Amino acid sequence: MKKILSMPIILAIPLSFSVPINAQNSAPQPTPIVDSIPASQDRSPPAPMTLLVDATDIKRAIYRVKQNIPIEKAGINFLLYPKWLPGKHAPRGAIDALSGLKIFANGKQISWTRDPVDVFAFKVDVPAGVKSLDVEFQFLSPIQSREGRIVITPELMNVQWEQVALYPAGYYTRNISIKPSIILPKGWSGVAALDGAKKNGNRIDYGLTTFETLIDSPMFAGAHYKKWDLGNNVTLNVFGDQAADLAATPEHIAAHKALVDEAVILFDSKHFDRYEFLLALTNKLGGIGLEHHRSSENTRRRDYFTNYDKSATSRGLLPHEIIHSWNGKFRRPEGLWTPDYRTPMQDNLLWLYEGQTSYWDLVLGARSGLQSKDIVLGEWARHAAYYSNQAGRSWRSVEDTTHDPITAARKPKPFPSWQRREDYYSEGSLIWMAVDMTIRQQSGGSKSLDDFAQAFFGINDGDWGTVTYNFDTIVNTLNTIQPYDWASFLDKRLRQPGQAAPIEGIEMAGYKLVWKDKPSSYEKEVMANRKGLSLAYSLGISLNSTGQITDVLWDSIAFDKGIVGGSEIIAVNGKAYNHDNMQSAISKAATDKKPFTLLIKRGDNYTSYDFKYYNGLRFPHLEPKSEGEQPLDRLLKPRRQKL
Repeated sequence: MKKILSMPIILAIPLSFSVPINAQNSAPQPTPIVDSIPASQDRSPPAPMTLLVDATDIKRAIYRVKQNIPIEKAGINFLLYPKWLPGKHAPRGAIDALSGLKIFANGKQISWTRDPVDVFAFKVDVPAGVKSLDVEFQFLSPIQSREGRIVITPELMNVQWEQVALYPAGYYTRNISIKPSIILPKGWSGVAALDGAKKNGNRIDYGLTTFETLIDSPMFAGAHYKKWDLGNNVTLNVFGDQAADLAATPEHIAAHKALVDEAVILFDSKHFDRYEFLLALTNKLGGIGLEHHRSSENTRRRDYFTNYDKSATSRGLLPHEIIHSWNGKFRRPEGLWTPDYRTPMQDNLLWLYEGQTSYWDLVLGARSGLQSKDIVLGEWARHAAYYSNQAGRSWRSVEDTTHDPITAARKPKPFPSWQRREDYYSEGSLIWMAVDMTIRQQSGGSKSLDDFAQAFFGINDGDWGTVTYNFDTIVNTLNTIQPYDWASFLDKRLRQPGQAAPIEGIEMAGYKLVWKDKPSSYEKEVMANRKGLSLAYSLGISLNSTGQITDVLWDSIAFDKGIVGGSEIIAVNGKAYNHDNMQSAISKAATDKKPFTLLIKRGDNYTSYDFKYYNGLRFPHLEPKSEGEQPLDRLLKPRRQKL
């Protein structure tokens, strides 16, 4: 046998691809990032600031600002524009709208430069002998919605003081004193939860307050205004696009008064000396729902009162906001309290801050009669259905969604059921129902989450400062109410992905999630107000009034066919699209077991899809599991009638 010698295989490598070991390519080193702005300290500036806002230019939607800011010493000083704003859970300061900034020292204009690391900071070299700086600028508020939220219209305005004020670096904002003033358009009324107001014509001068309190005390102002006393030092202040929008009946006001009564009973305390509901009924001003310690900051549609029977789903906002006076403002996660508006906030515990508030707003909505029991059950049914079909829960925890205000900036997403959104609100509500029902079961009905609310939020009655907490604080308080392994309970449901659908609380409360071919009263009103159609649990899509697809459920029938949001259904079985034709086609297919066809337009492309779907229309409902009163029924009963 002839021996075959093994020879090495040599690969020819083109010289052009060779990389010399000692290549002398340029290789820069990073420039050190130096934070030259002084850290906040728990001390006070040498004197109070003054602030004057001229808000009379409603035609051009401009606020003109003048400030006097005392200076501790000459040399380099920094003036800051608020960046991280309480309640917004993200850096939302509107620095882009600040314009025309001029700074004067002893009457002479001096230069400023923007800090390149923190662009919300302005560096000023203050000459010797200067005791204060005079500052002027304009806040050019959005005129069109594509520019941002509208805050000034010819009839209304929403003054958010953080948009019209600078503050000196180096101090806790609670220690910075300020005397604010505002000039409103002639004939307008304005309300803010600020003390010492003195009116002179259309100018309001407020008493001395802190910068922290000022930022937490927005103003609504307008030509059409009415107020009602709700008791417990709470006032309902309503502004409208037109005077006719303010036509509330005694029955409407009685329900809002009952809301306040139920909130005070629940928490057995008040963490405000007075509370101002600030409500604008408008189709022009940008929407907002923001909490404050002594006020709300809310908009609803113009027909909130005038079409009251069809506004039930929108009446959960005011319960949510007043609850925040206790949950979020008085008791606040330690990572969400910051000494200034420059320090980043940490959102991890929003599942209590917002999640439990979302639980209580439904409970108090029902207890007060502001919302019917059917509406409340319908909203919980919607949440239960969504999370029972949400694929994104397999990879992302509830707590991880608390970072969404920062990571996603509340922008639309192509597949929110997979990416997840701020689910700590509504899934948090369902999880807190499970906590409530577990307490009730473990205690034999003698304790409930009402006891936690009083123990956790009801401390220090009359204190409208802030008491912080962490995960252990929550667990320890729950254990004082009812001993249980609450740490594991909360960790599993809130911090671990891939958990079962959060419907255990509903089932422990004696109800179950069921599907019907007609929407609940809640779902019906939501679709009517939006002029849309939800087919999320049949085809996996939601539609607007024209048949445009606004959302596609991940792993649904529509998703599997490659249909995406933004597409438009042009025809159903050869007929022009409308909601009735769409629903009829789905219902007919369930009877005759024959496919139906949708013609869908995406961009310039038209595609015909056959749907072999025979399960009919499916809308979520909650129903009692058995006859008789259930724990959920008892939960929603008014407490004020028992006292």
